Amino acid sequence: MRGSHAFRQQQEFIIALSGSFDVVIHNGKEEQRFSLNRSYYGLYIPKMFWRRLENFSTNSLALIVSDKPYNEDDYIRSFEEFKTLTDEE
Repeated sequence: MRGSHAFRQQQEFIIALSGSFDVVIHNGKEEQRFSLNRSYYGLYIPKMFWRRLENFSTNSLALIVSDKPYNEDDYIRSFEEFKTLTDEE
């Protein structure tokens, strides 16, 4: 499993360059699972969505494209904090 965080402002686009894996996203109210297994499909994840990647096949490779440079302060690493912030909206 990888990820298990959300971003306050950053947005991402995730592509399975090879192999397959699942992307599980949570908007604060419900969870959705997307299976990525083709390099010509991707998944857009807006800001304030919890995400985790799991169920990796052998030799899988993920490409994650972000709209912002790395900023540790933008990460939300606690699911409880994330739930509190989404309840405020």
